[in-house]
Amino acid sequence: MSDKKNKQAEKDFSFKKYAWKQFKKSKPSIISLYILSFLVLVAISAHFIANDQPLYAKYRGKSFYPAFQTYFNSTKTDSTINPLTGNVEKLQFDITDWKQLDLESVVWAPIPYSPEKPDRYNREYVSPTAVQYYKNPEGKRVQSPKKFRHHMGTDAIGRDVTAGLIHGTKVSLLVGIISMGIAALIGISLGALAGFFGDKNLIATRFRYYMTILGVILGFFYAFIARNIAITEGFNESIGSGLFQLIISIFVMALVILVVNLIGKLKLPGFFSKEVTVPVDSIVSRSIEILNSMPRLLLIITISAIMKERSLVILMVIIGITSWTGIARFTRAEFLKIRELEYLQAAKALGYSNRRTMVKHALPNGLAPVFVSIAFGIASAILIESGLSFLGIGVPDESVTWGSLLSLGRQEFEAWWLVMFPGIAIFITITVYNLIGEGLRDALDPKLKQ
Repeated sequence: MSDKKNKQAEKDFSFKKYAWKQFKKSKPSIISLYILSFLVLVAISAHFIANDQPLYAKYRGKSFYPAFQTYFNSTKTDSTINPLTGNVEKLQFDITDWKQLDLESVVWAPIPYSPEKPDRYNREYVSPTAVQYYKNPEGKRVQSPKKFRHHMGTDAIGRDVTAGLIHGTKVSLLVGIISMGIAALIGISLGALAGFFGDKNLIATRFRYYMTILGVILGFFYAFIARNIAITEGFNESIGSGLFQLIISIFVMALVILVVNLIGKLKLPGFFSKEVTVPVDSIVSRSIEILNSMPRLLLIITISAIMKERSLVILMVIIGITSWTGIARFTRAEFLKIRELEYLQAAKALGYSNRRTMVKHALPNGLAPVFVSIAFGIASAILIESGLSFLGIGVPDESVTWGSLLSLGRQEFEAWWLVMFPGIAIFITITVYNLIGEGLRDALDPKLKQ
């Protein structure tokens, strides 16, 4: 009877359920998770939260949905007929000043301003509490009604700080998640290979060895450098299009490596046919040591500064390829421990291939510490992006980010709102990711099991 109960208890036990239960015990981590969910929601819906185009407008008897039509890339122009003159009046949604039209009914976004468009009636660093002006449809310059106030002030040319913060959320989260996604892909792959094979367990012909190295170089070139314009245009269009282009690049890199690796299987006579042991662990470990010996921020600044054009995609790739070392070390350490366990030895005894053993059995059990490193890494990536934007390096001038707003604050020391609000946003986001990382570390630590 006791054996039956033990078996049922083992069946009911799930490490995922246990980890989630442990994670929920940390109230700061749970609150941080809710805040992060809110930030993600803000980033996804930024176009509809802060936009100078109405969500809905009725003008001269015709209904328009400018914010939705421009977002979903349908027609950005429309026309209506002036009932007094009978003339056709054309409207281009993205440049029309909707606040100057005599609209019959309208539904504005919560923040009726776009981050890149200036308000000429509230220039020269208007504070949140100062008198603000607005030109009504009758052409009169009057004090701004509450719905048209700049609640967090403006910058030198009249751009709304609140709109910049909302749209900057999208940039910061994208940089953190995408760059650490690239770092995780590189770090997990290299760390798994180093820990699983070591220096003596991977044997290949010289030709295949050299071809694999060539495949990695060619794959990175054709996936990210050659497709840089396509990825950049994708992110400029929408988050979904950018992620789709990034997935295509990852697929292209994997395909190039696979094709070149298959070519490397060809049997050539002489020197290239000799089998050699591939010192995977030494190569990865030395690469980690070399990269860690360089000041990462200085390296990122140097690479960003010498690029011909500034691009958000290039910045994410640079942060990603310089941030994988910590993830690789954690993955390598876990695989060194896991490869000696009984279930992996049993998989080898049953004749499973190294690829199946590593991907299907070792990898799922060795990723727990990596998630913690990724959480801390995202916070670090956001901080790096903010620092580079503050220095005017990496991100294009037209991109509004939290760091670029901070940079505007140093031009006018009395404009405290340009420093305080973006600074608070950066502080909250970094703290949230760090608390989530600490919660994951405690939840995934088996020593804390009670």
